[in-house]
Order: sequence, then structure tokens, then C-alpha cells
Amino acid sequence: MAKSFNEKLVDLLKTDSRFVDDEGELVKAAVIDRAWKIDRDMVKLLLGKPEIKKIFFDEIEGHWIFNINTFTEYISGKNFLANSYTRFRNKIGLTIDDKFLRERGEVSLVWPYKDCVLEGGQTKEQEKRKEIFFNEILAQDEIDRLFDPKVLTNFKRYTVDDEQPLCHSRAGGNPAFKSDENGTIKENLIIKGNNLLALHTLKTQFRGKVKLIYIDPPYNTGNDSFGYNDNFNHSSWLTFMKNRLEVAKELLKDDGSIWINIDDVFGRENFVRNVLWQKRTSPDMRAIIGDGHDHILVFAKKKEHFKQIANRLPKTEKQRAVFKNPDNDPKGLWVSSDFTAQGFRPNQMYKIVTPGGKEYNPPEGRCWKNVESVFLELMKGERMWFGQDGCGVPRRKTYLNEVEDNAVRSWWTNDEVGHNQEAKKESIGLFGVADSFLTPKPERLLQRIIHVCSNEGDIILDFFAGSATTPAVAHKMNRQWITVEQMEYVENITIERIKKVISKKSKKTGKMFEEIECDQGGISKSVNWQGGGNFIYCELMKYNEAFMDKIQKAKTPKELEKIWKDIAKNSFLNWYINPEIPEDAVRDFREIGKTEGGMEKQKKLLAELLNKNQLYVNLSEIEDADFKVSEADKKLNKLFYRSKYDG
Repeated sequence: MAKSFNEKLVDLLKTDSRFVDDEGELVKAAVIDRAWKIDRDMVKLLLGKPEIKKIFFDEIEGHWIFNINTFTEYISGKNFLANSYTRFRNKIGLTIDDKFLRERGEVSLVWPYKDCVLEGGQTKEQEKRKEIFFNEILAQDEIDRLFDPKVLTNFKRYTVDDEQPLCHSRAGGNPAFKSDENGTIKENLIIKGNNLLALHTLKTQFRGKVKLIYIDPPYNTGNDSFGYNDNFNHSSWLTFMKNRLEVAKELLKDDGSIWINIDDVFGRENFVRNVLWQKRTSPDMRAIIGDGHDHILVFAKKKEHFKQIANRLPKTEKQRAVFKNPDNDPKGLWVSSDFTAQGFRPNQMYKIVTPGGKEYNPPEGRCWKNVESVFLELMKGERMWFGQDGCGVPRRKTYLNEVEDNAVRSWWTNDEVGHNQEAKKESIGLFGVADSFLTPKPERLLQRIIHVCSNEGDIILDFFAGSATTPAVAHKMNRQWITVEQMEYVENITIERIKKVISKKSKKTGKMFEEIECDQGGISKSVNWQGGGNFIYCELMKYNEAFMDKIQKAKTPKELEKIWKDIAKNSFLNWYINPEIPEDAVRDFREIGKTEGGMEKQKKLLAELLNKNQLYVNLSEIEDADFKVSEADKKLNKLFYRSKYDG
């Protein structure tokens, strides 16, 4: 059957990728925007088809003039794009002029989503376009209570002995959560849920109390796990990171710092250093110039405070090895150094007589390092060395316990802090196989970062938990830690790793002695890790997010139809959505499922119905019977939030 004029025009416009969305549908607003700008490429495209040219161009003295008004009015007409996809959107209330950013003409800015929020849902580490509909970018006027603290649920405490549901009071009447004298929770936490919303939830308890944030986010290279690609990939990635870092900064103490593999976000005045980590042990022979290092950008919340707390690095074994004690000096190990200095200074040109009776004057062109009175004090303190026979050239002793630890440099070799292969071996040691993460980090790298800018008892935060390297190392270094993960592997990877860390010694059947069962890989031996401690797991309580999960997991169009009815009846819809399910809309929905990529289009359409402000249950609605929050969870939330919840 011959194609209609409409179909021919749509097919022609779709050949220009600027006018097509991620589902292969034509974006009318993008076409209209280019028309008003008299885009040369689009005009040339239209001129190339005679039957289209004669409708939208006027001939004047041999020249073809583009009739913008005729073209834009035609494209804007309600019958244009009258396919099942468009008809469904019209009937269900998803097409409102200028409502969605993906349909706006003005998204040609350098950073089009700068003032928006990328909610950024994700369920699989490397899933990309198939989950684009989870990653909506919300304009500010669409954000109502998105950042309100959320109800927490499914509390569990994991100890060296077992795991138990968290009770609102412990044995002896002790409260469920340990806290300090200021009421700040002193518990290690794993929180499952969207990390942007989890960070806003954590503000109520931990604003200004976190000493160190380390994150290893998706890098947005096109080959990594940043599953939020769209027509403005870099812009959406910047928005994704900006949203999270703005709230993360609020959680930091004034002397806190963030270590992260991205660009300047905390202000140039608070930039500390770009640390280069040598992540490979050998060059990549496939590359023209091998990728041998990663960047870790370090920002302080307030640089003047950070300077006062940064810790130096302990001396290495190689550095310690040069210190000896051949004369059994009671002050301990020492190393000797040259007692001369370059140049001529009259008050430093005296004769030295050694204990063995030999006389020395400074060599030509040099003088002694100190004036004679200082030298005599050094002699009195037995801090000069003249060799075993007492006749050697004068040298000054420096004791090991007097030498400062090493200043931190910006170049970290894999000898010092490990490499990617080491990280993979650590994973194999824990789980039997290497985990699926593309950018594993060795425990020694995290040990260095945590040592430099925190002390025992400080709070460490990582809101991209992944395989839980950060909390594992923080736990072994006696820090309090908080980590957030929204992926499903939180239970079989993130939690399991920390369970292995806190395990303890036990005596097995038939064995005479206790054996260490806890994680002995990574930094365990260097810190003499013997297991112990505990942590609490909880989740942001889902509402519309639960419907998102159902949409994602659906296998057939029939399942999606059933979910649509459930959504219409039981979820919070966007205010502009028609909750009715007209029969002709159902027919259009079924037709969409028969097209190429039909189920993904259907999933996206259903996801657009849901109000993103209600992905999780807001704390303010904890008493609303519709959300079915249990009495136990109400009590635990009251204890967690304290004054923030008066239920």
C-alpha cells in the first residue's frame, strides 16, 4: 500500500537524528525549532523530495523560498504523527505543549539541564538505553517533595553471630540506634535506594558530620556503566553529578573532604590536588598511548580547615631500613648525615677534634653545618658520630623517632596503593570469582585516602557502594561508615562483603584451635584485622518505585496492560495524567507493542504516568494509612529521625 504524504514526511525527517528520540519517535518541537531557525540541513532535506518541496516552498523567479508558517502549522497540527504512539499520549494526557524537556526546542544550550534534577534510577550495573525511561530529568517546577526525607523500612542488624530484624529497643531497654552525646547516630549503615534521595534523607541526621566522602561514580566515557545516555549525554551526566554533589557537600564537616573522579564542583578555591593513581602494572599494548592512571580529584569543604587535619603517611619499610644502631645508643635507631654545608661562613670555620684524637677542618669551599656552640651541645648530647674507631669524619645523628612522617604527594604508584589486578584478586578471594564491576579499586588505595583525611571514629560516606570496598576498608580502620546502593546486587555483593569483614574466630568441628573466618584479604594483615563489629541495613520505602520495578520486570505486553490498570488505581499519577483507561487508548497501547522495540516504548509510556515525587514514601506521610507503614517501622523511624518526626 502506498504511503501517505504524512508518512513520507515523517520518514524523511527521521533520517535526521536531531529530530528523533531514544525510541525512534519524531520530536515535533525539535523540528519546529529548526524550522524557525531556517536550518540549512533541514531545508536541504525537504528540497530533496519534489512532492514535499512543492507543498512547503514557493518559487519566485527561479528561486525556492521556504514557507516557514505553512510548514510549522502543518507539523503542529494534531493529525500530524497520528500513529498509535502519539494517539496514546494524547488520550492519556502525556502530550502537553512544552511540558517535557525532551520535547523542548531550547535544549540546544551547552548545559541544557543545568537547573534540573536527574532522578537517575538504575537496576543493573551496565544497562543503558533500555532503562532510559527511569532517568527522568525534572524541571524545577515539577519538583514538589522529591527531596523530603523518606520513610525507612526493612531494618536489619548484622552482627558477628547472625542477622536479626532491628527492634525499636535492645536488650536491657537500650535504644535501637547507638548515638553520641549530641544524638548523632553512631552506627554503620547500608541504605538501599536511589542515592540522590538517600542523601537528602541522610541530611536530617548527618548534616555537617561526615569527615570523608569517597565515590567512584560512572565516568560517562560511553564504555562504562553510566546508564543514563540520551541526546545530551554529557549534559545529563553533569546534571546527575551536580545534583548529588550539592547535597553531599552539605553532609561534610568544615574540615571534611571529598575524593572523586570528576571535575571542579566544590569551587576552585577549595580544590586541593589532582591525585594520579597508577592503576596498571603493564602498558595496554592495544592502545596508541596506554591508559596507565586514574585521576582522583580532591576537594575540601573549607580548605583552611582541611589543612589542619590532613595526616602524613607512615615511613615505608625501605625508609625505616636505613636507620641502624651500631653503638647501641639508648635513644634508638638513627642515621648519620653530612655535618658540612656549602659556602664560607667565618663563624662556622672552626677545628673539630674527634674522640679518637684526629683533627678536622671543613673541606675547601665548605663550612661546618652549625656554629661551634651548637656543635658542642650536640657533642654533649652524644648526637655526633665519628665512626666505630672515633676517628671518622664528623657526622650528625638523626633518630628515627624524630623524623616526621612523609608528606602526601600527588603521584601514587601501584607499589604503594595497589592496582586493578590486585582489586580483582581481592574480589576472587572474597567471592570465588571476579565481580562484574568495570573499575575495581584495591583496598590499599582506600586505606591511603582514609588515612590521609580522617581518624578513628570519623564518619566515612560512599553513595556509590558497588562492591563495598570503601565500607570494608573503613570498618577495618575503625571508622564509622555509611554507604548507599540502589542496584539489586546490594544483597548478594554489598552486604555479603561486609558480612565477611565482621566475621570472627570460631572453632570448627574436629579442630583443636580457633580459626579466623573473617576477611583476611586486602589490608587485613597490615592492620591485624580479627573481625568484629556490626552494621544496620535498611531501605527507602518504595511507593511509585515499586511500580517502576514491576514495569522493568514485565516480560509481555499483557503483563504491562495489567500493570497499567494497577497504576491507574493504586499509584500517584502526574497531575496532568488522565486516570481513565479508554478502550481506544488500550487499542493504541496494544498497537505500540507490535512495533519495533514496542515493549520498551510501552514501558516508557507507563513510567511517564508516575509522579516522580512519590517514588518513595515521604516521612511526612508515615501516618497515612494508604502507605501501610508498620508500627515497628514507625517507632524505628522516630528513633532514627528524632525531632524530625513527631508521629
